[in-house]
Amino acid sequence: MAGKYPVYKGLQKPLIFKGFKGKFIYWGLGFLLAGLVLGALTMSLINMWLGAVVLTGCIVGGLLFTAGKQKGGLHAKNRQKGINILNHYGRKNPV
Repeated sequence: MAGKYPVYKGLQKPLIFKGFKGKFIYWGLGFLLAGLVLGALTMSLINMWLGAVVLTGCIVGGLLFTAGKQKGGLHAKNRQKGINILNHYGRKNPV
């Protein structure tokens, strides 16, 4: 006799980690790693305190930028103001 197993229903939803969804998880991870690398390079080449400022600035700024872009949605949207008229070639002519 075959047993019944519960089916996970959340497979079509985007992955969520610490408030970041889908592709923005990778954006956040990229800014985190870029901040660590730039901060380490600045610490080793210029000054330890300046490196700490660069490190925190890149990480915090990048995560704030990612959170701001996430509010626009998972997919890039082209929001044009005005009226678009399609000509017979399929090109848009903004009025």
